[in-house]
Amino acid sequence: MNKIDNEQSFASAIKGGVATNQPHDSAHKHVTGEAVYIDDMAEPAGTLHAYLGLSTVAHGTIKQMNLDAVRAAPGVVAVLTAEDVPGVNDISPSGLHDEPIFADGMVHFLGQPVFAVVAETREAARKACLKAEITYDGKPALIDVADAAPDAKLVAKPLTLQREDAAAAIAAAPRQVKGQMRVGGQDHFYLEGQIAFALPGEDHDVTVFSSTQHPSEVQHMVAHALGVPSHAVTVEIRRMGGGFGGKETQANIFAAVAAIAAKKTRRPVKIRPDRDDDMIATGKRHDFLIDYEVGFDDEGRILGVAFTYAARCGFSADLSGPVTDRALFHCDNAYFYPAVHAVSRPLYTNTVSNTAFRGFGGPQGMVGAERIMDEIAFALGKDPLDIRKINLYGDIDRNLTPYHQKVEDNLAHRVIADLEEACDYAGRRDEIAAFNQKSPIIKRGIALTPVKFGISFTATHFNQAGALVHVYTDGSVHLNHGGTEMGQGLYVKVAQIVAEEFQIDIDQVKITATTTGKVPNTSATAASSGTDLNGMAAQNAARQIKQRLIDFAIDNYEVPESQVEFLPGRVRVGNQEIPFADLVRQAYMARVQLSAAGFYKTPKIHWDRDKGQGRPFYYFAYGAACTEVSIDTLTGEYVIERTDILHETGRSLNRAIDIGQIEGGFVQGMGWLTTEELVWDEKGRLRTHAPSTYKIPLASDRPKIFNVALADWAENREATVHRSKAVGEPPFMLAISVLHALSGAVASVADHRICPRLDAPATPERVLMAVERLRAEAAG
Repeated sequence: MNKIDNEQSFASAIKGGVATNQPHDSAHKHVTGEAVYIDDMAEPAGTLHAYLGLSTVAHGTIKQMNLDAVRAAPGVVAVLTAEDVPGVNDISPSGLHDEPIFADGMVHFLGQPVFAVVAETREAARKACLKAEITYDGKPALIDVADAAPDAKLVAKPLTLQREDAAAAIAAAPRQVKGQMRVGGQDHFYLEGQIAFALPGEDHDVTVFSSTQHPSEVQHMVAHALGVPSHAVTVEIRRMGGGFGGKETQANIFAAVAAIAAKKTRRPVKIRPDRDDDMIATGKRHDFLIDYEVGFDDEGRILGVAFTYAARCGFSADLSGPVTDRALFHCDNAYFYPAVHAVSRPLYTNTVSNTAFRGFGGPQGMVGAERIMDEIAFALGKDPLDIRKINLYGDIDRNLTPYHQKVEDNLAHRVIADLEEACDYAGRRDEIAAFNQKSPIIKRGIALTPVKFGISFTATHFNQAGALVHVYTDGSVHLNHGGTEMGQGLYVKVAQIVAEEFQIDIDQVKITATTTGKVPNTSATAASSGTDLNGMAAQNAARQIKQRLIDFAIDNYEVPESQVEFLPGRVRVGNQEIPFADLVRQAYMARVQLSAAGFYKTPKIHWDRDKGQGRPFYYFAYGAACTEVSIDTLTGEYVIERTDILHETGRSLNRAIDIGQIEGGFVQGMGWLTTEELVWDEKGRLRTHAPSTYKIPLASDRPKIFNVALADWAENREATVHRSKAVGEPPFMLAISVLHALSGAVASVADHRICPRLDAPATPERVLMAVERLRAEAAG
């Protein structure tokens, strides 16, 4: 990389290289409504619309299905069932063949797709679905994991992480605490719902526009459903209106149904469910029941810990295996356990199959870790932050994780210390204690919690990416890669990387839609690895072309390589400077290849799941948040008064984008832990299936004072792109500070002598019940 001297004027630097605050490439289109999403695309003449018919029982066999009235409904062109799938009736990402496109004989949750209607209009298809006559032979349904037997069915193989003898260490410890915690799930509630639009081509060909984070998986699923090779299916996506993991596997069924219908009718077909059906029929963040036991000394130092993480996974595996694995990978958060035994229980339930969500199980794992820190603090009568700090990872003999990876880049100590000082944690804690002494109804609480989050897909083979870069003869650049844009700013970051390599303005780099026809076999845009993987692949492609231009300049101008230097907008060759576009044109005339396919695979990582040992993560991202809240002890209602965040992103590629991700991730995490509550009734019906019953955070719910800073001193020790770090998922877990600030406020009603054991989401109802319970215990 050609570095620009700090003494140079900014005007001479390129516009939009790395480490500059560039706006999101589509920001102006988002706010003006010009951004084109799939539902905005012009529909070709003859476009049909599909809609899903959903089961009305949680578990049972289909005794009889009469769809005659559906077929006879106005505008209906076709009705699809399992028998109409030309290939394989399965969209299971796990390869277990346990997730049919359409239920075939058996239904496993209320809302499972049973058939689809294809009609001239979406409204006609939707109304026709209601005319189905289906009778079921009902079977017992397991809805809540708390009701699961010890030998209950699992959807995936459980994982065990173990180091030393945890049971012996706990038993020998001077003090022990054990308990159970419930952590709720979360709906993705993306602004743009699930949608797919299929255009049939000649022979076996079909093009599918799918709102997906994983175009290659959609391609494979559609190909399998149609019974055709993958090369016959092209999947394209320019942007999503939010994804958060909900479009990693959940887009599969909509793309498959649209494609089957399009090939059957030989007409374009679009499918877009209503928000209610979207929420009922698609997976969510896993909710967990966490059992824990910890042994510790009189200083609060952990000696041994045991966890069991039981998850409501739904009826099929989906991604529940790796999600529950990652929960265990983060049951330590930033803390060292001398002895640990952690097991997962990915339980089968008669609910929708749960799936990826920002953090991918990591947040649930961390919440368990933070609960035991609070338990120890209350047992000893100490400040929870002191307990957190004494248990942080350290050097040499305190740096081994439960999965036997060494923590070599431990920044938690400094991040916490810097934030603690910057936000005046100690002074404010004293002020809050004085306030609570004088205030009988309104109580305040404060908490500072850290985040250590592992970056990489735990499935090692996903840690690869490809990119395609073309340089045209006018010096403009065409960029394509396997990453998808869901509002997080991936496209602009990768464009900045390419602009930096060629030392051209970012305006000269054309960002194009992700398509399986250009870059094949891509990984999902997930695991916070979008920029790490695709940025490096694009950089690799750009450097190939750049080296060809250097070689051309050496031969054409007869100068040594040391005298060829890329400068902003130009290239110095010997004692002359040539505009970038001119050099490109000269190279083209000399028949130099100006196109390259780039590739990258993450180094150093390996993982042996059977042994529970390896290095699943390339590096860790660190952060910390301090949150102050006030609660009304008469109603349970609360206000987030202030949050201070310090987060490290390595050498930030784009501070504006990164800060936006931190702010958004925190607020989304806050929603998960406070207001977003999923409720199923005893029949398996999701009762919180619309904005009227499911409460996401509003702008007014954000902290009154919200301070976010990047740790500028941090630089990734690993050779990532420009030494940056991932920023997609780690900030989500900063919101754990909100849950523990609420816990601290509740604890004040009993003089901080009793651990509130506040479950998540900490709704006002739960806060009020915790207040009443603590008052009763204190009085008794």
